[in-house]
Amino acid sequence: MLEAATQAVSIQGGGRLEYWIQQVGSQSDKVPTTAGFTRFRDLLRLRRQLPALKTDLATRPFTADDATAFLAVNNAAFEWHPEQGDMMVEDLESRQSERWYEPGGFLLHEVDGEVAGFCWTKVHDDESPALGEIYAIAVHPDHHGKGLGRALTLAGLAHLSGRGLRHAILYVESDNRPARRMYEGLGFDREFTNRAYQRIVR
Repeated sequence: MLEAATQAVSIQGGGRLEYWIQQVGSQSDKVPTTAGFTRFRDLLRLRRQLPALKTDLATRPFTADDATAFLAVNNAAFEWHPEQGDMMVEDLESRQSERWYEPGGFLLHEVDGEVAGFCWTKVHDDESPALGEIYAIAVHPDHHGKGLGRALTLAGLAHLSGRGLRHAILYVESDNRPARRMYEGLGFDREFTNRAYQRIVR
């Protein structure tokens, strides 16, 4: 399959191929590396029980009027991120059209009347039992160093706990050490790793 994809891209003039393996194991690298792919990204799935510690951080649900302010925070915080960065209104609306979207679980925090950060939660009610997720969380760079990321995570976990959920997950880049330290300090443990491989075809 990987060789066929490589040949197809080569015929079309070349390009970059990306291949993901979910829940990698000790032998997962063998096939893609033999096919000329190299590891380039590990995405960790972390998990913890609910409830978590409480927080007194003030948050409110997202409203349609918040789109511009949310995008400004999101794109400033995730400038480096391949999926979450450079989000546009159309991208936001597409995600909000998904069946799982719940405005009440899309929490914003304001400082002096301006959105400074958010915690967007998700409920996987197709699993048994249902599972909560910290889907996306960010603090505007102007407000880094104030502990808002930790407090927003706790606010999101409190919301999920209030929905009657007993476990929460999140995904974090393996090389995002500050975020990993924060989540581990909040009781998250690594559950498994998803790995991306790439090959440049000329």
